[in-house]
Amino acid sequence: MQSDAKTDWDERISVRSDETRELRFPDLDPPAEVTAVGGVGQVTIDWTPVRGAVGYLILRGTDDASLEPVDHHSGDVLSVPAPPYVDTTGTPGTEYRYAVASVPEVTTHGRPSASVAAKALVADGKVPDVRVLVDAVADGTELHRLWAPMIGSERLSQLLCKELSGGREIGVELEQALRRMHDEIGVRTVRAHAIFHDDTRVYTERDGEPVYDFTVVDAIYDKLLGIGLRPVVELGFMPRDLASDPKKTVFEYGAIISPPHSWDRWGELVHRLVSHLVDRYGLDEVLDWDFEVWNEANLEVFWSGTKAEWMRLYDVTAAAVKAVDHRLAVGGPSSAAAGWVDDLLAHAAAVGSPVDFVSTHTYGSPPLDVQASLDRYGFSDARILWTEWGVTPTHFNPINDSVFSGVFLLRGMRSAAGRVDALAYWVASDHFEELGRPPRLLHGGFGLQTVGGLPKPRFHALSLLNRLGSDELPVSIEGDGGGSLIEAWASRDRDRIAVLLWNLTLDQTKADGSADLTRTVKLALPGLDPSWQVTATSLTPGLRADEGSGDLAAEAAALEVGDWPTEEQWVELAGLSKLRTEPLARDGDEVTLTLTMPSAVLIEVRPAH
Repeated sequence: MQSDAKTDWDERISVRSDETRELRFPDLDPPAEVTAVGGVGQVTIDWTPVRGAVGYLILRGTDDASLEPVDHHSGDVLSVPAPPYVDTTGTPGTEYRYAVASVPEVTTHGRPSASVAAKALVADGKVPDVRVLVDAVADGTELHRLWAPMIGSERLSQLLCKELSGGREIGVELEQALRRMHDEIGVRTVRAHAIFHDDTRVYTERDGEPVYDFTVVDAIYDKLLGIGLRPVVELGFMPRDLASDPKKTVFEYGAIISPPHSWDRWGELVHRLVSHLVDRYGLDEVLDWDFEVWNEANLEVFWSGTKAEWMRLYDVTAAAVKAVDHRLAVGGPSSAAAGWVDDLLAHAAAVGSPVDFVSTHTYGSPPLDVQASLDRYGFSDARILWTEWGVTPTHFNPINDSVFSGVFLLRGMRSAAGRVDALAYWVASDHFEELGRPPRLLHGGFGLQTVGGLPKPRFHALSLLNRLGSDELPVSIEGDGGGSLIEAWASRDRDRIAVLLWNLTLDQTKADGSADLTRTVKLALPGLDPSWQVTATSLTPGLRADEGSGDLAAEAAALEVGDWPTEEQWVELAGLSKLRTEPLARDGDEVTLTLTMPSAVLIEVRPAH
């Protein structure tokens, strides 16, 4: 039976909050030099980037009159940040016209480019080749590890929860999941909702006067810092006694989404919290924390007020944080689907409110390049934090448990490297209950780890990324889908070369795979000592539980796991849910491997022992 919270969520998640605006976005030219090249099962569209664009929208039709955005079925933003784009949603053998429009802000786009014709080729039984060349002797540049700064989590009060989910104690397992993110992936901060929710008891009113109690907050943050992590303090939701309309809520746990009944009391609450944190943990410590204003107020489901009221909330909150110490970092808009970034920046520029970082969210596509918006309003030096990002915004979606979602994580991280300061995957653990607690082990939850702490393909993807070296190496890719379907990230540290290769389309209708998109990859590493040995660690859809493929869903199916594993199955799954590393034959400077879609492989080359 569907919960009231889920019904409410499904009805309102797509409803945007107040979108009235006086902003005038630049009339960007369409991209020049648009090309579309057909290959087996795919068309690769490329173009010349446009200054001032945060992204690009790909259009397709049978003729110019029928051009519409290509829908890769992400359920969220369809714009992409940069070329190229691989389209696998068309019918092979059918010719389409393709055009590209520049996107100055996520809710609008400019004129389409002149269209070009292409068609995906029908598979003929032969697997196309893609050639990847790594300059292993180049000086290299710093490899941006943008997965390390931040991870998302269920509200952190759950660290103190003694109740069970799937027979497991919630607080204990959430702590273990976060500790694993820190210890194994190198994550440094955690962003979560609801530090002002009533289960933390921070604010009540007694005889009409405010009463503050930070005891629960202290217990939460003490535990988090004990793991070695810092919080990103999302300032929300509204305490019941401070809410102008406490009946306006979201989630199973009843987070209140209304504006405050007193702006002064809201500001005082924020000031008291931040002052208390500085007193307890020291200014030097808290100067490394980020204070984020609210969550996704541009969705009606998260904010019952107007946009103007949220802007006031931002101003009051930012002033309260800065009143403690002007060096403390505050930002927002913490918006859904990359919205309200320009709105906040234009407002802050007009009234003088500080914006130390811009935070926003998107799902199903690589993050847009919002630096263009920062430059537009004079905030070029503000940091860019994607405080939520993932393969889908949909709860209980099977794609969250798939290998596709793991390879998607690789593509997005590579795309955003060097242009964002943090890309926080949402979330660390399936101990997550916005719309109810997990009903079974594999229920399509947002977590990188299951209840029980088993790694899903997305956790394995992060672990593969974390095995890249410190220095990024130049890569060139040629062939059918090279650079669009097939991508690579190459690195070096000391006496090891690590090259991460993957095969992925953003088209979620092909999440279970597509034989037409399989490619033979020939990886060349000229200049390496011929005695060095090669190993491969693969993330690929598995057919049997003993393959070591990282496909937890396949492993559980092979063991015939029911809603929850038996005690014996828990033990078996813990042993099976690991990636296997195997030797790979080397033919001179080249290794050859087959990559299905979706799949990924980490190639490591080391001196022989």
